[in-house]
Amino acid sequence: MHLPQSLIQSLQSIKSFDKNAFEQVHANTEQVTSIRFNPLKIADGNFKSEIYNLQSKIPWTTFGYYLQSRPSFTLDPLFHAGAYYVQEASSMFLEQAMKQTVDLSQPLLVLDLCAAPGGKSTLLQSIISNESLLVSNEVIQSRVSILKENLIKWGSSNTVVTNNDPKEFSKLKSMFDVLVVDAPCSGSGLFRRDAEAIKEWSEDNVQLCCQRQQRILADAWDCLKEDGVLIYSTCSYSQEEDEDILDWIEENFQVKSEKLKIEDNWNIDEVHGSKGTFGYRFWPYKVKGEGFFIAAFRKKEDSGDVKMKIKTAMVPSKKEIAAVSKWIKEADDFSFVLQGQNIAAVSKQWTETIQFLMKELKVRYASVELGTIAKDDLIPEHSLALSTILHPDIFSVELNLEDALNYLRKNELKINSVHKGWALATFDALPLGWMKMLGNRINNYYPREWRILMR
Repeated sequence: MHLPQSLIQSLQSIKSFDKNAFEQVHANTEQVTSIRFNPLKIADGNFKSEIYNLQSKIPWTTFGYYLQSRPSFTLDPLFHAGAYYVQEASSMFLEQAMKQTVDLSQPLLVLDLCAAPGGKSTLLQSIISNESLLVSNEVIQSRVSILKENLIKWGSSNTVVTNNDPKEFSKLKSMFDVLVVDAPCSGSGLFRRDAEAIKEWSEDNVQLCCQRQQRILADAWDCLKEDGVLIYSTCSYSQEEDEDILDWIEENFQVKSEKLKIEDNWNIDEVHGSKGTFGYRFWPYKVKGEGFFIAAFRKKEDSGDVKMKIKTAMVPSKKEIAAVSKWIKEADDFSFVLQGQNIAAVSKQWTETIQFLMKELKVRYASVELGTIAKDDLIPEHSLALSTILHPDIFSVELNLEDALNYLRKNELKINSVHKGWALATFDALPLGWMKMLGNRINNYYPREWRILMR
């Protein structure tokens, strides 16, 4: 791997930089593979280690593990069921930043501002309380679909997906308890994982990214509450995108830089901006992971209050609500609203907030879409199948590996069953999606755009 010499030269001034170790680790072609289990679907310790080929636990996160080798995730039905997320280990340190700065037992409104493809959003959802709400935003329209897909697979009912420029959140003054900005960056921390990123790296691009990071932070700042927490991160080594941004935050806003506790054996570097701010840098020759940088600030100024003027939501009829309620457990905990043609179940605690977000933002998905009513019966959405609110009495068919992969490819299935009507296809007791059993044939309702193409 040929590293840009201008990058090497720019890193020489960073105190903890080791040029020889940096070049050696990038010359090593060994890949570090890590996954994070979904606690909504797999209890920690309650999984088949021979399937996952686990090597060791990632020390700074609850549900993350290193793998001995990289399997074909595409051909694992549990991946499609949302049992786990394939995520780079260093970035899972976000859990520590949250745990050490926020009371996670309280109901929180959290904004993941630059969320696609969804790694940090699924992590955030796993550590906030069930009474909290996560808003996952992605400004690039082409990337919203994968964010929505990954959050649907995760199965939670307390997430909202939006597609807005950061500046559109400025009108939501003092609304959020936590603002996570995993900022678009020059990507040098991912060179080992993505060699193509090297071709796009340049000193000019670093400067452009630095300016974009400042704009994103300035545009969204007012939506964070006083005493709320900003968590800023990048996958860049460049000081201009890391320590210099911390200094810029200190200079432009009233904040308190948060010092995080790190264990000595984690080998994470605590670094400081020129203003005394705290940041945490991950070098791949020190940690088992890729390049990463993260910092946390507490907001010490008031941006005013948002006035939630709510547009009355379109709601289903009582007859339609009765029809969908039997498909979910604890239906009394939810309000039912129309999202386009679909009926969605929304937590009663957050109904007004979600309605307000729908009025002010481009909401692409909220809570759990259940489906549409036709002839007094529900045509269920795929999101209902993968959700954790699905009623346990729904008829299901357990598939073996071959049948599960055929289902995920939208191939024809042959299953011996006297059941007629909707059925849940499962693998290892985890839902994969819907089938409709019609006696002499089975209709496969797996989403066409999600189907496996690999043989």
